[in-house]
Amino acid sequence: MAKEFDLKELGTDVANINTTFESYKAANDERLAEIEAKGTADPLTEEKLAKIEDAMEASQKRLDDYELSQKRQHRTVVDAKGNEIDLDAKALKWAQTGARARGTQAIDFNADGMDAYKAAFDSYIRKDERTMSDDEVKALSVGVDVDGGYRVTPDMSGRIVSQVYESSPMRAYASVQMISSDALEGHFDLDEAGSEWVGETATRATTDTPEIGVWRIPVHELSAKPRATQKLLDDADINMEAWLAAKVAEKFARAETTAFITGDGVAKPRGFLTYPSGTTLPTQIERFDTGANGAFAATPNGGDILIDALYGLKAPYRANAVWFMNRATLKLTRKLKDSDGVYIWSPGIAAGQPASLMGYPTASFEDMPDPATDSLSIAVGDMRQAYQIVDRIGIRTLRDPYSAKPYVEFYTTKRVGGDVVNFEAMKLVEFTA
Repeated sequence: MAKEFDLKELGTDVANINTTFESYKAANDERLAEIEAKGTADPLTEEKLAKIEDAMEASQKRLDDYELSQKRQHRTVVDAKGNEIDLDAKALKWAQTGARARGTQAIDFNADGMDAYKAAFDSYIRKDERTMSDDEVKALSVGVDVDGGYRVTPDMSGRIVSQVYESSPMRAYASVQMISSDALEGHFDLDEAGSEWVGETATRATTDTPEIGVWRIPVHELSAKPRATQKLLDDADINMEAWLAAKVAEKFARAETTAFITGDGVAKPRGFLTYPSGTTLPTQIERFDTGANGAFAATPNGGDILIDALYGLKAPYRANAVWFMNRATLKLTRKLKDSDGVYIWSPGIAAGQPASLMGYPTASFEDMPDPATDSLSIAVGDMRQAYQIVDRIGIRTLRDPYSAKPYVEFYTTKRVGGDVVNFEAMKLVEFTA
């Protein structure tokens, strides 16, 4: 279930951050003046700055979570606005999707059939398929997946996907494509066509032909195996679908988000931080060095490297650019000024509007590394153009009452892939001299 937010509390957070940031800037200026005069800052000044920063962090965390939830409302399979849904049409569409994957057709399937299917699936979770009635088995067969015969209700699948979106910030920014095969393929547009100015009767020379490359993103299997005792399944008055969905979604969200950022591409998606530095397309992502190991360069030029990275993007990508970093890195950027002595971080002016660096929004990616020597702790760019996530249709569940008696395990799998498809749409900042 999506997290609920108190709009009055969020409004207070916005006001607090804007007011507190002025105090923060004054305290940081005092710290910088002490360093310049004495070579070190007074511990009391450092303590005062830390207290102000902690207060800002608490409010900013709530505002970031709210802003991200607003982005995701339009990406989930759940209608969060309470709009009426034609249940018969929804049920038929789901049945047709599964039928096409099997090379068959579904013509007559409605909400009543879906109710029967859901009841059969709940029975499947609570007891072995072999103890189900013929009618339950028949109802359950509607959801057979051609890839392996595992069964999962569309409502539970939707609940898992929805909760994955709530926990996986990458999905709110990257491009997401659902497929029914084992890979998504596309083309790199690596070049431009040549041209020349010619006179009316001049000879037309052969001009350069643009190069086209091919990319392919396979889907990899992500699995989870929650379990419960048979006694709990027999006696529980809770919604077992909801319980299973919550356990699986939590596991899937953490695992896939890490892979989208740092995955090595071996049996998992490849993360955007794993590509070498450079401008050679389509195999390298350009990096900008901070000029100091594990830190930004000294005042007053520390923030200039972020300006370089931002304006290293071509204008079409810069128009939709977002800064990606974890909160430890964000703390450092909040202290930065450009060469004119102006702070480059600004708080959001309203709930749902993120904080910004040089006018461009920031996104909290906790799987990004903390600042350290040679760490790639900041990315900036148009993530929707840069990174492609691929989901294979369907989430599959296998009930296993044998492997871990007295527990019943629910082996649940999801197939997902991800990779960079546009290497120009992103730049990285490396904390190195």
